[in-house]
Amino acid sequence: MELMYIGKTKDVFKLENELYLLKFKDDVTGENGVFDPGANTVGLTIDGAGLAGLKLTSFFYSKLNSLNVPTHYVEANYEEATMTVKPATVFGKGLEVICRFKAVGSFLRRYGAYTKEGQDLDAFVEVTIKDDERQDPPISADALAMLNILTHEEYAILKERTIEISKFIASELSKKGLTLYDIKLEFGRDAKTSEILLIDEISGGNMRAYKGDTYIEPLELEKIMLAE
Repeated sequence: MELMYIGKTKDVFKLENELYLLKFKDDVTGENGVFDPGANTVGLTIDGAGLAGLKLTSFFYSKLNSLNVPTHYVEANYEEATMTVKPATVFGKGLEVICRFKAVGSFLRRYGAYTKEGQDLDAFVEVTIKDDERQDPPISADALAMLNILTHEEYAILKERTIEISKFIASELSKKGLTLYDIKLEFGRDAKTSEILLIDEISGGNMRAYKGDTYIEPLELEKIMLAE
């Protein structure tokens, strides 16, 4: 294996069969020791977070693959805390696509003069640029096209897929009595076909889920969702 990239919560290796391997770590995003899925820095380490994230990611990806939603997921190895994926290229230097069902986090901080905490949002989609130095600024569809990051047609697909996937995940959480407040997804182009694929992970580390008014921590979310 060839180490290609060291990330905040995962390391990326290239395999000899042209596939890639994602090694999940116990680091999670946040600030000052407090977990925050919307943060762009590693805030703390939670023992077991990597494996929990992998198990939940595998759970969701397996279901999405069975529904013919295009993803990069191939298989997972729980003993090694790794996931095998198809190669994909990111848009520009990387984008994050957030789907919001409730006004919390950075949305509330930015628009607090016009909204209140927990206000319902109608699967609101926004895109941010992966740029730690500039704190992952939001970007519009017009700016994405103007900067040749993606086309208007690709943005339409990105938005449609984000809503479709996020609503599916919300429905899966609701089966366990949980409410999805928001979720952060990532997409890329299939390295061979250029088809837009869902990439990265789908875990407690990139979503906010609540049971009533109680926030569910990432490890607890994995236990609830995967319980028989």
